[in-house]
Amino acid sequence: MIRKAFLIQAKPGMAAEYQRRHNPIWTDLKKALKAHGISNYSIFLHENTGALFGYLEIEDEKTFQKIGETDVCKRWWRYMTEVLVCESDDSPKAKEDILREVFHLD
Repeated sequence: MIRKAFLIQAKPGMAAEYQRRHNPIWTDLKKALKAHGISNYSIFLHENTGALFGYLEIEDEKTFQKIGETDVCKRWWRYMTEVLVCESDDSPKAKEDILREVFHLD
């Protein structure tokens, strides 16, 4: 299992809407995530700043990368650009900073 983590940022005043859009998450997106080897997926909100920390585990990088090619993932990314900080107004998805693991304890 490969552990991955990322940071994204809710637009000011949009953290509650971000959370609402995940509860419940789209059924077809959930199926796509699982079909692409994603499990143990959590997102945490830093209430004071709107920063969002995501953690997930994947089976392999090649399968994981293919989820971005799915229609449901592209629709989700576009839907979430309304509530997340993006590189630009026409970005297809939120600005995402990938984190490098520096420590792990089982």
